[in-house]
Amino acid sequence: MIAIIDYKAGNLASIARAISYLGFKCRITRDVKEILGARRVIFPGVGSAGQAMQDLKTMGLDQAIDELYESAKPFLGICLGTQIILEESEENQTTCLGLLPGTVRRFPTPLLSANGKSLKVPHMGWNQVNFRKAHPVLNGLAPESEFYFVHSYYPAPRDGETIIGTTDHGITFASVLGRSNLIALQFHPEKSGPPGLTILKDFCLWDGEDER
Repeated sequence: MIAIIDYKAGNLASIARAISYLGFKCRITRDVKEILGARRVIFPGVGSAGQAMQDLKTMGLDQAIDELYESAKPFLGICLGTQIILEESEENQTTCLGLLPGTVRRFPTPLLSANGKSLKVPHMGWNQVNFRKAHPVLNGLAPESEFYFVHSYYPAPRDGETIIGTTDHGITFASVLGRSNLIALQFHPEKSGPPGLTILKDFCLWDGEDER
């Protein structure tokens, strides 16, 4: 069973529908024992870092996530669930989980494209990912694939070895992070059409070994 962590964040149902569509069993849950007993875990999120961390701590899920990461079970972070695996966020000046070294920063203003065009924040819509490294969860993706983003803050990991993919939106930022049994996506695979479903399917089959 694949556990989808419920910490009062959005996009849970759409992730569950995508996983079920792919033929895998999943459950949206905030039960710590159920999450720790799952074969794979998805850590999604839509909302603010401060509120998310408060809810995680209230429900005891912060410690459960740390234990999951240490257990070597396949673990997928999505959107806000990618940001708060780092140490701290500029959003609400929040101390985060610290699974990976780094911070979360707000897009600068003004934000300009390479040709001087003003860009909007939040970064919302379709964009490409430059995959810098191979990863078992990213097999079979065409280089021109695009993915759906909605965010005003972006991950800034300190360890360059954890950066698997980057995206350009005025600046170049890390949009895919990973280490050992953890992979995290700033974009929403459940809203990204066939390429997103490919990623989710690969995750559902992944044994947690980083074969890079």
